[in-house]
Amino acid sequence: MINLTKQQSEQTTDVPQQTLSIIYQDEYLVVVNKPAGMLVHRSWLDKNERHVVMQQLRNQLGCHVYPVHRLDRPTSGALLFALSSQVARQLAELFELHQVEKSYLAVVRGVIDSGRIDYPLKPRLDKIADKFSNPDKPAETAITDYQVLATTEQPFVSCKRFATSRYSLVALTPITGRKHQLRRHMKHIFHPIVGDTTYGDKVQNRAIAAHVGVRRLMLHAYRLAFVHPVTGRHLSVIAPLDDAYQKLLTAFAWQGVLAD
Repeated sequence: MINLTKQQSEQTTDVPQQTLSIIYQDEYLVVVNKPAGMLVHRSWLDKNERHVVMQQLRNQLGCHVYPVHRLDRPTSGALLFALSSQVARQLAELFELHQVEKSYLAVVRGVIDSGRIDYPLKPRLDKIADKFSNPDKPAETAITDYQVLATTEQPFVSCKRFATSRYSLVALTPITGRKHQLRRHMKHIFHPIVGDTTYGDKVQNRAIAAHVGVRRLMLHAYRLAFVHPVTGRHLSVIAPLDDAYQKLLTAFAWQGVLAD
């Protein structure tokens, strides 16, 4: 059973400027609960975006912050920043050595069993940011473990062939860290993540929006665990779910699967 706590404020894909929820902080690093729909930092792809996590956190703390990993814009959850360049390098090394445990919560189309996806992925290049990169790079090793936490069959139609719709709540653990790995891997096994407008099922997304009222990508980085690079203490940080995610869990009667 996964131990998750509740989030008080709803996050949507249209994110106004807001105070970020800090779920862990010491003199060396800070972990925030990134809202769905918010960029980690300014990007070539959206030069006019004003509300980004990095700048908002700097404003809140009154000091520079150093991102050491990233989450896709539509993904919510635990996001780690260093408070100095030295600690940033130490944390980056932990990620490079695969010494940071990252766990995600996702809602996917269909009913599946737990397992592992070992499927190489070609680097996904951005047309602007990566325009000088080699488009013919070979596929890279990509591995994802997934554990099914709950399943449901809902009495609404999302496909003309079936009178009901089925979904699974899964915990995803990326063993490697390729771009969009979790979203691409779930698409690869024909169980795309609900709300994914790039790799997902548009018909399913519309059905969830119509019957549940939730439109966000149902992917949440709920846990980060690592050995603190300065203190040596083991940290395990949980990012609470937002109201939109809780709304879907309630609609699917999955509240009891997650311990408060």
